[in-house]
Amino acid sequence: MSTMDERTEGTEVFMSRIELLHASCADQVADAVVNAANAGLWAGGGICGVIFRKAGMRELTEACKKYDTPLKDGDAVITPSFNMTNARAIIHAVGPDFGVTPTAFEALFKAYYNSLLVLKENGYHSISFPLISSGIFGGNLENPVAESAGQCIRAYKKFTEDYPDYKIDVKLCAYGDSEMEEAKKQFDEQKMY
Repeated sequence: MSTMDERTEGTEVFMSRIELLHASCADQVADAVVNAANAGLWAGGGICGVIFRKAGMRELTEACKKYDTPLKDGDAVITPSFNMTNARAIIHAVGPDFGVTPTAFEALFKAYYNSLLVLKENGYHSISFPLISSGIFGGNLENPVAESAGQCIRAYKKFTEDYPDYKIDVKLCAYGDSEMEEAKKQFDEQKMY
């Protein structure tokens, strides 16, 4: 399931797209894989732990120590991908913990949008996202997966409006069956296909 935005300038066509995949973001071939990071940029559980193990625990930990932490909710920073052969870089996006800040919807949007800005700042075009803040950081949200997918779509739309000539290829990855089902509803509702 994907959608494309086409804009013509002169004879060149610039196309951006977003697609929903039933997969792990850590396994996608992309310029950058996004880590659902914590404010301290240390190895955590879930997709964060998977990415640290794939990249190399020691190498990625050392690279993350170069940043002044704690980062704020919505911040995004970049490191090399080290041993991850499917990506050139890792973007670490700090999603809010809705158990602590139950109305941090703007911070969740910023985690996605700032990741796209970091992608652009580094001259990259393809990116693979997990569903940020949809697991243990989902707190008491009624549907954290739907909220996360919706904010990813919102960030994609805003970025393609702000930078219409910069092509991006966004993969939003839903790992579990129920996550895929809920995220697909968001894509259907927002006519992202």
